Amino acid sequence: MGYQLELRHFSYFLAVAEELHFRKAAERLYISQPGLSRQIKQMEEIIGTALFIRTKRKVELTAAGQYLKREVAYLFNHIDFTVKQTSLIAKGYEGEIRIGFLGSAMQTVVPDLLIRMNQEFPNIHASLDEMSNYHQVEAIEKDKLDIGFVRLARVPEGLKMQTVLTDNFSLVLPENHLLHNSNFKSIDQVSEEDFILFSSDYSNVYYDMIMSICEDKGFTPKVSHKSVHAQTIFKLVESGLGVAIVPTSLQHGFDLRVKFLEIPNIPQKTTLSVIWKEDNRNPALQQVRKFW
Repeated sequence: MGYQLELRHFSYFLAVAEELHFRKAAERLYISQPGLSRQIKQMEEIIGTALFIRTKRKVELTAAGQYLKREVAYLFNHIDFTVKQTSLIAKGYEGEIRIGFLGSAMQTVVPDLLIRMNQEFPNIHASLDEMSNYHQVEAIEKDKLDIGFVRLARVPEGLKMQTVLTDNFSLVLPENHLLHNSNFKSIDQVSEEDFILFSSDYSNVYYDMIMSICEDKGFTPKVSHKSVHAQTIFKLVESGLGVAIVPTSLQHGFDLRVKFLEIPNIPQKTTLSVIWKEDNRNPALQQVRKFW
């Protein structure tokens, strides 16, 4: 009697593909390890190819298994989203828009978007998730997010990007620092101080731009600390552990003893962009896209 692939096969496969360990996958699924092994073997027989390379020391995906993992993860994400959308529609909503963002986007861009959405599409539910550039791109590719707010020079094929904010840079200093608006002329006035910068994990492009601001003035900054969170950077500056360079718009929304001096006479600008997947079928996205 021939077997057919069922949804459980794909659930079992994905657990093993993510764990790369049959015992751990079985524990995660609350089934026996021999039973899981039989289900995977059955799946491979139905498809007609090996999905895993099994040795006594490790489990690895074959090329076919790697492809299937990507596709099954995408399908399960889409199923989960579709079920959630269905539930929201049943409750009177028109759907959900899933938004990823960098912390700096929460200063003005994301709140403005939410206000406009609430005014024009009050029945579209918005969910928010703060994450890095890389994780936003990955989540959008996997249909876990609909839009993201990032600082990137380019995005992978299949994704669209549009600039929504262009910003200047400001120097962040402790409140009692000798420099102030009237005597601050150039960034090289702090060339001997320690710098606290956004990590390159936040954005490689952004990090390189900060470095170039300093290098254009003849020095390489001594970087003492890095972080992906503005609050952490400002707290370190407040504590006298260094100075920082950030987008000027980040000066709002923090109650700390620091001051912001916009850096004069530099060509560098920082851009915040919205990204989305070109073939995203979420109808809520099509509505919201009118805002950029």
